[in-house]
Amino acid sequence: MQISENSVVNIHYTLTNDAGNVVDTSDGREALMYLHGHHQIIPGLENALLGKKAGDELNVTIAPEDAYGARVEEAIQQVPREVFGNIPDLAVGMQLHGESPEGPMSVVVTAIADDFVTVDANHPLAGETLHFAVKVESVREATTEELDHGHAHGGDGHHH
Repeated sequence: MQISENSVVNIHYTLTNDAGNVVDTSDGREALMYLHGHHQIIPGLENALLGKKAGDELNVTIAPEDAYGARVEEAIQQVPREVFGNIPDLAVGMQLHGESPEGPMSVVVTAIADDFVTVDANHPLAGETLHFAVKVESVREATTEELDHGHAHGGDGHHH
């Protein structure tokens, strides 16, 4: 079966950046399972996998606009230090999660000064060209339940 809309796909992958550093990999873990056509992986990778079948291997380079987008300078902000008063061990590199008027958001602390904390809401891979080495492990049709839920379920079913 070829990968198409509403296929349940299992892939093994290694993601590297332009410098050749491994950013993420499924090596040593279970294959990544996703429901194709439902925006559960980045668009560039999903498009590259369309039409592939179990056993296929591919190397794909994905531009930022087909991955996590360009870096947006407006997503970097200085926030008054007192906003973080309840975080005693605040440190550069810390990832924080919160609510915004647009919904849930994550930021990374990039600098700490006496009066302000600089946070970056860009995805850590925004602006990066991504390189994937992928092996398609399996492809099957999604069940009615998976389509109703909008995600793939593992071999032992799925319990909400």
